[in-house]
Amino acid sequence: MADTDPTGPVLDRDEVDRALARLGAEHEAIETSLLALQDHAGRRLLEGAQLTGLTAERWKVTEASITLLWTCFDAYTDALRTARDIRSRRRWSSREDLVELTELLRGESVTLAGGATAAAGAPAPHGGRPGRLSERYSLATLVDRMNELYATSLDMVVAADAVWSALPARIDLLAAELQRTSRLAHSVGVRPGEHPAGDDLERITRTLTKLREQVVSDPLAFWKPAEGSSAPGGGRPDTTVYDREARALEDVRREIDAVLTVRQDAEKRIVRLRDVLSRADRTLAEARTARGEVLAKIAATEVPVVSGPPTALQEQLSTAAEYRRHAQWHRLSPLLESLEQKAEDELLRARESLTAVTAPLAVRAELRGRLDAYKAKVARHGLAEDPLLVERYEKARRMLWSAPCDLRAAEQAVLRYQQAASEQLGTAPRVPGQGGSDDRRGPGV
Repeated sequence: MADTDPTGPVLDRDEVDRALARLGAEHEAIETSLLALQDHAGRRLLEGAQLTGLTAERWKVTEASITLLWTCFDAYTDALRTARDIRSRRRWSSREDLVELTELLRGESVTLAGGATAAAGAPAPHGGRPGRLSERYSLATLVDRMNELYATSLDMVVAADAVWSALPARIDLLAAELQRTSRLAHSVGVRPGEHPAGDDLERITRTLTKLREQVVSDPLAFWKPAEGSSAPGGGRPDTTVYDREARALEDVRREIDAVLTVRQDAEKRIVRLRDVLSRADRTLAEARTARGEVLAKIAATEVPVVSGPPTALQEQLSTAAEYRRHAQWHRLSPLLESLEQKAEDELLRARESLTAVTAPLAVRAELRGRLDAYKAKVARHGLAEDPLLVERYEKARRMLWSAPCDLRAAEQAVLRYQQAASEQLGTAPRVPGQGGSDDRRGPGV
């Protein structure tokens, strides 16, 4: 049985060969990874960038870690080369060679200068204590340390590169769209200080300019690590600010589209408004004329007062035409919307005034119609010359065709004629004031 020492039993030739093969494969894999890291686009960008904030702090540590990583790799390479040289001395290694190889492969055979590590600002290797002049490590411990340094360095490089690959290009595209929108907004009068959308465009411009500067100088401030993920570069760029400004720009575009629509339809809408207000004026004029007629022809009736034309709306319509003439579409848009509703309300009010004013004339016309209808009915039954009916008819007729007409007295006269006609025709007598709704439909045939 082989002798033992702090590194464990002395390895035999086969164990040495297997260990060297494994360490050689690890060496090749580590070298490939280190060269890939050295050639990574993100690392080259970090080296040449003017960094600030979190990224500057992390990159200082990462640079030291990469330097330490190469130092560890060089020490690992030297130790592996030494072990291979010892193994190649003889085809069948002597006991002394095997003891030396066991120490190299299993013992703390690698020495790293602690001062250099501390000067670089990198954390002390696993198991090491800061401030010591040198530290000794086994090859296995050194591989673990290199894996740790590589993972943390790659994580930082990949995160920064992911942010730089995603956000600046998107910000530039949004900024280009912002410029086009700003030019269009300016052409339709949407300017800062004059329209809220103009103020929004100015704010979005400032925010995007500042955002791009921050992303370029401090990409890690816009990185969200994936929860529960330990893989290097696990996470995604934080696009919260970008997404918010993109939504704000879309809102501004919709506002400008509305203004453009106003520009295209402004003339038609203004003409339509003039027509509605003109109809309202004509209706009010008709109501005022009708009121004079009612006051002259109908007695003992309260007739509502008819208001004058809506001068305020006419002034606002003139203002709208002025806005259109000077291409102030952003001011014209809300004014037209308000005017369209007010104009429709004014036309409805004018029509209601005309209806209210002419109501007494409508009642008189209805009474005249009832009186003539009952006279025709009486004539069909051969009672046109009946003295009572002739007397009551003439009395009601004089009331309805004289001016001013007392509607209440005239209605009672019509009812009395209706009652007399019903009695002469043999129908059931009616009490004046009752059953009037039936009578107003006119006599039956």
